[in-house]
This record gives sequence, C-alpha cells and structure tokens, in this order.
Amino acid sequence: MPTDHPRKPLISGNWKMHHNHFEALQLVQKLAFRLSDDDYDVTDVSVHPPFTDLRTVQTTLDVDKVPIKLGAQNCYFEDKGAFTGEVSPAMLAKLDVALVIVGHSERREAFGESDELVNKKVHAVLRHGMTPIMCVGETLDERDSGNTEAKVAGQVRAGLAGVSAEAVAAMVIAYEPIWAIGTGRNATPEDAQATTSYIRGVVAEVAGTDAAAAVRIQYGGSVKPANAAELMAQPDIDGALVGGASLEADEFAAIVQFHRH
Repeated sequence: MPTDHPRKPLISGNWKMHHNHFEALQLVQKLAFRLSDDDYDVTDVSVHPPFTDLRTVQTTLDVDKVPIKLGAQNCYFEDKGAFTGEVSPAMLAKLDVALVIVGHSERREAFGESDELVNKKVHAVLRHGMTPIMCVGETLDERDSGNTEAKVAGQVRAGLAGVSAEAVAAMVIAYEPIWAIGTGRNATPEDAQATTSYIRGVVAEVAGTDAAAAVRIQYGGSVKPANAAELMAQPDIDGALVGGASLEADEFAAIVQFHRH
C-alpha cells in the first residue's frame, strides 16, 4: 500500500449468520493471536458477529485489551418500543459497539430495505455516537446495462440525506457490488477504483470536498488474501468489508496483513 494513502484502511469482518457465541469467542481469540501491533498501527480492524455473540466478543476484546473494534450487522432506527425482533442502536451503544453496518445488500435485497429506511438507520447510528458503514452497490443486471453509477449515486444521496458534512467525513461507505458477494467473482481493482472514485465524487456533491476527502470507502465482494493487497493499493479504496473470508482466523488475518505484501 502506498505510504501516502490519505486515510487509514478499515478491514471489517462481516460474519453474517454464522458462528454461535462459543465459535465467535474462539475466532476472535485466534484472530487476536495472529495480529500484531504493527498490523493495528497501519490498519483498523472490526468484527461484526451476530447479535447473540456481541456480549461474548465485547467481553473478550475488553478483558484481553485487543484493539479490534466491535461492530454490529444491522439495527433498527428507533431507540425502543413495540418492534418485536428488532435491536435498537441504544442497546448496541451500551455494548461498546463502534460500527454498525446499514443497508447491506442482503438486507436491501432479501428484506426489502429502502434507501429511506437506510437513511433513518444512518441517523440513528450517528445519534448514539457510533459509526455507520453504509453499503451501496449494483446488481449484475444493473452493471450489464450500464447503470452502476446511477444506482450507487442514488443510494449515496438518499443515504446521506440530512447528515452533516462533519458526520459524513467520519462515516464509512462500503461499495459492495451485489453480483460479487459470495460468488467468487469480484470487480477488478481498476473497476473497483473507478466506482469508489465516483462515489467519492458524489459525496463531494452532497457534503463538500473536505468530507469527500475524509470519508473512508471500503470495497466488499469476494475479498480474499490473494486480491487484498492489489485492491487496497487503489487510491480511493480505504479498506474492505469481508464476508466469507472473515470466518477463518488465518484467512482474515492475511487480509488484514495486506500491507506486508
């Protein structure tokens, strides 16, 4: 990775609906053993286990003083109320959750989450002092029909509506092309750079050039040890949102250690 990269990369492991709390404990302990202070100096790391694992992982990170940030995969936008099955941002904040994924493509595609709902979640996460990782990305049909830019621009503008420039600057946006998630396919580093650069331009239109220069933009979509270093070398890619490869400590650690290659 170039030494003059303007933003510290963030590598986030999204465990999705995998690992009970015993398995999560083992994974985070193995991951902590494999990472060194040198890794944390150059890269921020977060893990996003299922809700049932959060307390176990939080306790382990705290007791062992592991500098991995705790993240959640989702939240609702209300603080409390008659919303059976939902988890509020206030509850996550009490668990020292630092980052919350909002608008993941699987939430949008499988559960019908709209841009407006994602925007409400962004505001809720920020209201409780946590950082949203706001996901955007296109389907294969949209990509093949040349509508990638229109799709992600619409998602960025809607997701950031009403968010202050200062808050945008501290956020994370994850570009995760839907066609690349869990398929083994991934955008080439050049394609990923082109879209992340375009996203940064949209952020500049919405929140100003300072916010656009500061916001971290991750790439997500079949990120693996073999392609991590080349992706991270791109000037507008500031980390990775890692799915399947984050479920094994060795593989995820190798992605975090992309800077060694």
